Amino acid sequence: MELVVTELERPHTQVEERDWQKASLAELAGFIVSKHHVFTREEIARLLALIAKVVVHGQNHPELCGIQGLFHGLADELTMHMMKEERMLFPYIALLEEALSKGRRPAPPMFGTVQNPVRMMMLEHDSAGDTLHKIREITHGYAAPEDACVSYRTLYSALLEFEADLHQHTHLENNILFPRAVELESEAF
Repeated sequence: MELVVTELERPHTQVEERDWQKASLAELAGFIVSKHHVFTREEIARLLALIAKVVVHGQNHPELCGIQGLFHGLADELTMHMMKEERMLFPYIALLEEALSKGRRPAPPMFGTVQNPVRMMMLEHDSAGDTLHKIREITHGYAAPEDACVSYRTLYSALLEFEADLHQHTHLENNILFPRAVELESEAF
């Protein structure tokens, strides 16, 4: 049992050491989807279940109800956010990159310019970061109380890992993928 608890509490997020400035934008977007979007979706499901299980301690720990409300909102926001990236923004970036690599001018996107969805995605990243900051404050830095059960401790550990992964995910998009996509589009038009 102790081994299971240790494994559940162990952070699994690893820092990606690849130089994504040199990779293709399609490859980077694919990596973001396969690593970060998959992780986010899986963790949202797991965290929602953990929160529902732990919130029964809300009488002694009222902050759990606040965490539950904040995380439900964050889960909804991130789910829609990733869908927009996967169905609209990332495919356009891949088409843009492919067209330019073949010396063709890409078709203009339905959203005017890549800067429009990029701006929206970055605002949504800020909103998600703000929500996680609130959760971090409410949990006192994800420090489980003395009387916390295994599920309660696992929840806090998982929230910490979720936040760390989301920071890496956001970094790849805000600081590498999006600026390179905007620059690439400026070369095309």
